[in-house]
Amino acid sequence: MRQSTGSGRSPAISESSGVIRSATRVDARRGSSQSSAGIVCATGSYHDNKDGLNMQLRSGFGIRTGWWRALLSVALLWGGGALDLVGQDEDLASAIQLRIESGRASGTYAAAGQTARARQALPRFYEERAFHPAWISERPVLSSAFDELRTVLEGASNHGLDPADYHLTQLDSLARLVRSGEGGTRARVDLDLLASDAFMTLGSHLLMGRVNPTTIDPEWLANRRTAEFETVLAKALEMGSIRRDLEALAPPQPRYGRLLNAVERLRAAAASGGWPRVPEGDKLETGVRDPRVAALRRRLRASGDLAADPTDAGSDHFDARLAESVARFQGRHGLEPDGVVGPATVAALNVTAADRARQVQVNLERWRWLPNDLGTRHIEVNIAGFDVKVVENGRTVRTHRAVVGRQYRQTPMFSGTMTYLVLAPYWHVPPTIAAVDKLPLIKADLGYLAAQGMTLFDQATNAPVNPTAVQWEDMSGSDFNRRYRLRQDPGPRNALGAVKFMFPNRHNVYLHDTPSRELFGRASRAFSSGCVRTEDPLALAEYLLGDQPGWNRSRIDAVVAGGVEQSVRLSTPLPVHLLYWTAWADEDGAIQFREDLYGRDAKVWAAMTAQPPAS
Repeated sequence: MRQSTGSGRSPAISESSGVIRSATRVDARRGSSQSSAGIVCATGSYHDNKDGLNMQLRSGFGIRTGWWRALLSVALLWGGGALDLVGQDEDLASAIQLRIESGRASGTYAAAGQTARARQALPRFYEERAFHPAWISERPVLSSAFDELRTVLEGASNHGLDPADYHLTQLDSLARLVRSGEGGTRARVDLDLLASDAFMTLGSHLLMGRVNPTTIDPEWLANRRTAEFETVLAKALEMGSIRRDLEALAPPQPRYGRLLNAVERLRAAAASGGWPRVPEGDKLETGVRDPRVAALRRRLRASGDLAADPTDAGSDHFDARLAESVARFQGRHGLEPDGVVGPATVAALNVTAADRARQVQVNLERWRWLPNDLGTRHIEVNIAGFDVKVVENGRTVRTHRAVVGRQYRQTPMFSGTMTYLVLAPYWHVPPTIAAVDKLPLIKADLGYLAAQGMTLFDQATNAPVNPTAVQWEDMSGSDFNRRYRLRQDPGPRNALGAVKFMFPNRHNVYLHDTPSRELFGRASRAFSSGCVRTEDPLALAEYLLGDQPGWNRSRIDAVVAGGVEQSVRLSTPLPVHLLYWTAWADEDGAIQFREDLYGRDAKVWAAMTAQPPAS
């Protein structure tokens, strides 16, 4: 049913507050806007902009009529707005504009039962192109750009993403309707909107990650990448470069590319039946004979840790060659590479290929959270890998083993900038450690502070306090921190050791030496209170100060031996990234896995498989 107007056109139906009004047509050739009908005000008066007609709506045609309200509700429910009521003779630009205006009014852009996720970029994209379709030509025929987009969407799984998140099934159904000519205007509009939304959503996920990291870890601090996706899409359509421009949004680092190859291999292994299991039992080591050894050989061959050899394919003898392969596997999984198959090694062997593929997908997502440029020269701490690396021009030039935070005092993920280091540092004991760790020791032995080279200070006066003058018996941790603070002198007992590396941050976390150097010999090294203890830190200090005249190793050692705190500024600030990699691929393609120390992988995976949020 249509209401005649002075312009001879039908008033479009807005999805805003039950108001019938015109759809403003934009003439792309002239760059101007014209009203194709009048505007129905919220008061019910109809004003024709072209002919000046003023007409009061009556009950015979109005929102008050029950059947009309019902019809409008059905249109809204099915995501078509009032498109079908406008009539099939309306061109696509008008129909797309109506859908966009309806979505802006309702706050939801819907098509074919799907909700568009690019709620900000989608309307801007169509407004800037005068609402003309992006993926359908005038005949109508789907453009080659649409076919290219569909191929890229199907390949989203190569990045560890789910093609279903990008309307792939709905787009396939709509494409069949449009190509057959059966879907009409509504199907063409649905397809165009969903295709644009799919491009922008996938682009956003490749550029910034499918998951907002702050929803997983509120402490996350990193400079994430951004883009104006309406501009990205417009350029890709203009240049005919849909695939190239989408792929260009993914992280550019070679390590991301190596992980892409890794997930492909792991998925292929899972699809072909996965890896053989190794039965549990007594430990296996060089010299033993056990039926489980044959299963061990099959398992190691399947993952490429043992080269194929027909002469020992079914052998139950654990020989030196097999021990070398076991040690190689253990090294790839962060285990003690002793060549002995105990419970921890069996557990790692029996993690499925599908589970390892998911682990790689989680780490691909972490790459997408990072900026393009980590710094020409920078420091990376891999919390899960227990190491500190110095990277120059994409190559690791130094590696130091590290001790990271315990489960209940986890080392956070964030990025900062190292500006100076401190030789022979004092240790200003953090309040939590003072209240929880040190206070009980002080109460048990008043000589503890002197034995550890610690001084007690009054918070109000900053004056030293004699521990024997304090009533310790009933003092709580909060009382202690309100009244006192602790400082440990430089020296061999100092918890920070000979040097600390400072990149000021709200976590009060930094790299430092430690007097407990024996812990670096452990395979798993989560023993700190959150800071990163670094092996051979004076060698790292020498490296970082290498471009400053006079700061050689001899001078560094002399300052440390003198026991007087001295700060030294770096000539060039150095980016520092505290990251959490549980999977990565070496340059030779070998895939490394580490234990999910803090249970963070599970949280990321749960978020990646949940309904993606709108943007």
